[in-house]
Amino acid sequence: MSDKGFTLWFTGLSGAGKSTLAAGLMPLLRERGCSVELLDGDEVRENLSKGLGFSKEDRDTNIRRIGYVANLLSRNGVVAICAAISPYRDVRDEVRRMTAQFVEVYVEAPLEVVEERDTKGLYKKARAGIIKNFTGISDPYEPPHSPEIVVHTGQESIDESLAKILAHLEGRDLLGERSLAADAF
Repeated sequence: MSDKGFTLWFTGLSGAGKSTLAAGLMPLLRERGCSVELLDGDEVRENLSKGLGFSKEDRDTNIRRIGYVANLLSRNGVVAICAAISPYRDVRDEVRRMTAQFVEVYVEAPLEVVEERDTKGLYKKARAGIIKNFTGISDPYEPPHSPEIVVHTGQESIDESLAKILAHLEGRDLLGERSLAADAF
């Protein structure tokens, strides 16, 4: 059983695979004895950040709120998995500085790949001007300079990306004594 808490921060464009990877990682970490909570960007926006818009200031406020909750969880032994676009590097770095154990995962996928995956039609609406301030179209996404982990979801399978994340966490001894990477897949 691991009693080490840490924050695992997934960042990337809408549709890159942040929520999919986060949901896939949760049971794998629980199998290793970790207490895990998922802070998904859409759910947090609905429950903790209701009323915020999509200006830079509102997005930064949303990310700070997610970071604050993640820090509370991780300092109490929980693995806080955050899956939020978090488009601005400066506020991600701010959250990193306030969090003792912070692991940034850049979920990289080319714009054409995420647009292809877009089941909700958000990119199409953004390109048509119906949705304003849409990350990657009319609002910037600033990739991290030095993420601990980069997964390329346009090229890797979900299992390959999960294995890469687990290998990094094991290499940093964040999962405790048990290592199940060979058994995970």
